[in-house]
Amino acid sequence: MSGITVSNLCKTYIVNKRQNNVLRNVNLTLEEKEMIAVMGPSGSGKTTLLYTISGMDSATAGSVKFFERELTDMSRNEISDLRLEEMGFVFQQMYMLKNLSVYDNIILPAYQSVKGRTKQGRKEINAYAAKLMQKLGISEIADNDVNEVSGGQLQRACICRSLINHPRILFADEPTGALNKQSSHEVMEELNRIHKEGTSILLVTHDMKVASRCDRVLYIEDGNIRDEMQLGAWEDCTDIRKRERRLNEWLITLGW
Repeated sequence: MSGITVSNLCKTYIVNKRQNNVLRNVNLTLEEKEMIAVMGPSGSGKTTLLYTISGMDSATAGSVKFFERELTDMSRNEISDLRLEEMGFVFQQMYMLKNLSVYDNIILPAYQSVKGRTKQGRKEINAYAAKLMQKLGISEIADNDVNEVSGGQLQRACICRSLINHPRILFADEPTGALNKQSSHEVMEELNRIHKEGTSILLVTHDMKVASRCDRVLYIEDGNIRDEMQLGAWEDCTDIRKRERRLNEWLITLGW
């Protein structure tokens, strides 16, 4: 079953009476339990694509289906509810409320969900948050303020928050862009583990090493998908350097 099906997707902005066609008739599918990276030069439409597919921005034309439900037919409130209940988001800039602890930031989206409206639901949410933090190795920072932890710890906390409502798809926009090499590796290890457990992931990245850990890589240029490469499952990879080299050679042929 396809998690996301995008057909002839267009996104146009009007700036100073000039038309800027950022996305031009994009077609793609994200299968259930698939992990895809979107790469391309700056200004090619990568982030706009992610935002439009996830309903954070509206499409100018075309179709976006989320598990057979048409996003372009939904109201803003319906899309907001869908994002809260069935989508998770990880961004390069780790947005968290500074007046809340790390733990409280993680549980906040779940408390706003349907499940979070009952006492029993909140009890289950609290237990799941503790489980997520333990899995990602950040239990010890639960009560810390967000300015009292490292960048890698904060991004892992953001991943916990993105998973708190058991999303069907996780969207990630440059999830390692603000991290050092070690923290980037740790975050990608977690994303690969999450994917292996059954969550679909669509991420945007400039980092070839990050993209190499995905099942498939799409290359976007001038607002359209120019090409794609099938890499296969990360856990089946026996030669990481060969996989990275293969991806790098393909990117070079595209003018990367």
